[in-house]
Amino acid sequence: QVRVVESGGGLVQPGGSLRLSCAASGVIFSISVMGWYRQAPGKQRELVADITRGGSTNYADSVKGRFTISRDNAKNTVFLQMNSLRPEDTAVYSCNARGAGPGWQLDSWGQGTQVTVSS
Repeated sequence: QVRVVESGGGLVQPGGSLRLSCAASGVIFSISVMGWYRQAPGKQRELVADITRGGSTNYADSVKGRFTISRDNAKNTVFLQMNSLRPEDTAVYSCNARGAGPGWQLDSWGQGTQVTVSS
């Protein structure tokens, strides 16, 4: 079992920045990838960025060059630094931890944190 808890959402003006945090607890060694997803009203949930245990990263085209995902292994925490925010970045951002092994699979989600970009 792995639990993930997000923090850091809020209201920001266009062009501003926010940093989201996702703290994982539980059976940490089972996590192979942690990622951030977002869902805007009326839209499907989409991957924003993810990072592997080894540090490889992957970004949605819409956030490349603006968002940076990183991790602090000592604190079992993943961060999403969001710069140059746009109104279309408004969504509920959720953290995900996943992994798999012989006979088991991990797919844990946080409750989500609202990010609103508006003037």
